[in-house]
Amino acid sequence: MNNLKTMKKFNIFITIAVILLLGIMYYFGGRNTQSNSVDGQKTSGVALDNLAGKPVPEFSLTDREGKIYSSENLKGKNYILFFNEGLMCYPACWSQMAEFGKDPRFNKDDLLAFSVVVDAKSDWQYAIEKMSDLASAKVLFDSGAAVSKKFNVLTVNSSMHYGSMPGHTYIVVDKNGIVRYVYDDPTMALNNDMLFDKINEFKN
Repeated sequence: MNNLKTMKKFNIFITIAVILLLGIMYYFGGRNTQSNSVDGQKTSGVALDNLAGKPVPEFSLTDREGKIYSSENLKGKNYILFFNEGLMCYPACWSQMAEFGKDPRFNKDDLLAFSVVVDAKSDWQYAIEKMSDLASAKVLFDSGAAVSKKFNVLTVNSSMHYGSMPGHTYIVVDKNGIVRYVYDDPTMALNNDMLFDKINEFKN
């Protein structure tokens, strides 16, 4: 009788352990793979790891002055799309945007760095007043995070608001519109030098 009770307890323990293990595997496995859905809705995004070596997904974004930058009109230039949290990410994302803005290497005719945020354009003046160097940053506004979803940068390791906002992800595109390098940085460091070196590997 005692042996039967012991076996029942042991079986219950094993069942609970297996359920917990499967739950942990599902949670962490889901966060570390690129999903084609956000908030339960399917997207047409390409898995981030699969972007390199392929044409950049089509996009069209506007800056504070209303100028349009797109995958089409940027052909002929090397450029970086820095997807980040924008206003919510102070000081890390702000600092990277400001560094791009004041770095002459990323403000040339043939090499540009854009910071893509999901903030409302009308809220951006607040950031400039707090950090004046942001005034020279090339900030593009991704209304409704539509482009961020397409690039699948809402569900990466750097995403602190997983599924709703980008984290700290760089997409490097060459003059032919081909993605040459993808880098997601959960440490949220300043990466100007590293990115410039990567671009020099293919720039012509």
